[in-house]
Amino acid sequence: MPDTVTLALARRAARLRRHVLTVAASGPAHVGGALSAADLMAALFFHWLRLDDATQPRDHFILSKGHAVHILHACLVERGMIDAAELRTCGMLGSRLGGHPTRRAPGVEFATGSLGHGLSVAMGIALGEQLRRTAARTVVLMGDGELQEGSVWEAALAAPRFGLEHLLAIVDYNRLQACGRVDEIIPLEPLADKWRAFRWNVQEIDGHDLAAIVGALDTLPAAHGPSVIIAHTIKGKGVPGIEGTTAAHYAALADEDIARAVAALGVDP
Repeated sequence: MPDTVTLALARRAARLRRHVLTVAASGPAHVGGALSAADLMAALFFHWLRLDDATQPRDHFILSKGHAVHILHACLVERGMIDAAELRTCGMLGSRLGGHPTRRAPGVEFATGSLGHGLSVAMGIALGEQLRRTAARTVVLMGDGELQEGSVWEAALAAPRFGLEHLLAIVDYNRLQACGRVDEIIPLEPLADKWRAFRWNVQEIDGHDLAAIVGALDTLPAAHGPSVIIAHTIKGKGVPGIEGTTAAHYAALADEDIARAVAALGVDP
């Protein structure tokens, strides 16, 4: 039976998905990669990341797959940092909520959007914390299509050289990108073996199984070197009709689509 922690996180993830639907109801949005990461983000922001505890070093989060910004904004709503009504302004002229992360939004440490940069930035932050001898943790969430960028692997090669036990990379492995299936564009497999060859500690999990997500996070840090969690997910998770399709990548949802998705999520409109 699920425990109270995973049940609470499941409810939180459903609310995060509901907030993403609010954005999609206002116009075209990158909903697919936001929805696939909802369970991961729920576990990070409402279980694992230390963001408010004055007795602990503050952890860092970088959303490298910046087009999934709606799920980050949803976390800001749930953390009381922005109002839910503000989500409808995402990407509009004058809004502090961009179509990709911007430092105008509260809590955003680095503006991402050009794919492939986040791991290098996270490595630099983690190295700085290590030099300061803190135990602050640095997490970077990447997309699978993003791993086709060479800069990702430059950072992956360098990070173990510096130890960086408090650096965590998470791959949202939904196997779909804007133009089609990852395996048909630039295949990544054997992905876990690649990371192991670069001397990372590797865990593979179901990215929608909150018990597995929490279990993987709670084993960290590893004794030596940085860690990566390869999370197998479904693009557009939770929205009937677009779940598991490339159409989920960038979509505007009609009222009937929103109603059907809200009913499936079991959360209030």
